[in-house]
Amino acid sequence: MLENINPENLIFLDIETVSQKKLFTELDETWQELWTIKTGQLNRRSEGEATPDERYNEAAIYAEFGKIICISVGAFRKQADGTMKFHLKSFAGHDEKQLLLDFADMLNNRQKKGTFQLVAHNGKEFDFPYIARRMTINRMKLPVILDIPGKKPWDLDAIHIDTMTMWKFGDFKSFTSLKLLAATFGIPSPKDDIDGSEIYHVYWNENDLQRIVTYCQKDVLTVAQVFRGFRGEELIDPANVVLP
Repeated sequence: MLENINPENLIFLDIETVSQKKLFTELDETWQELWTIKTGQLNRRSEGEATPDERYNEAAIYAEFGKIICISVGAFRKQADGTMKFHLKSFAGHDEKQLLLDFADMLNNRQKKGTFQLVAHNGKEFDFPYIARRMTINRMKLPVILDIPGKKPWDLDAIHIDTMTMWKFGDFKSFTSLKLLAATFGIPSPKDDIDGSEIYHVYWNENDLQRIVTYCQKDVLTVAQVFRGFRGEELIDPANVVLP
């Protein structure tokens, strides 16, 4: 099946998210109560006793309590000489709605050219639904490729590709990180600066959004490399990676 996919019809992506506020105490009374309830649920799952304030950095994982600060995308484009270039681009900023609008415009414009697929690692469980939820929260019309309520699983398989699901080969018992899968394929680690656990600190304490953008773009490139690994293809030459 993979060999029948035209790589130029794929958009690889990754997102970075943070909590709505820097501190739990900055939330209004209603949201403090809601996060306190969520903390209780998380504590029961992990048999922990952390306070809502102590667990607040985890709010980024949940679309109700977090927000998107970066969506990086990558796409293959064949050149006149037959060389395949991999182009990277990011939608990032402190204004979540604006970056989502810009990202939606990109998807809608791509849709006009014909069918395409989104590719991400753990995208079906995280990236794709998170983006759709945040767009809904921001009162936005969903692009066709993210407007999936009511669709059957096989319909989703036709538009969303998840490299983690691919690696499971039908086994649903475990989670495989992108870092581990990259190492398995002999791909240089994208985690050579920061990792996901540091996004909160880099955003809220260092105010270094560009560092996060760079990290996100490296993950997108790694997802593309992993996908090529599944197809038995060589790694993308760094010389063929086009940055904004």
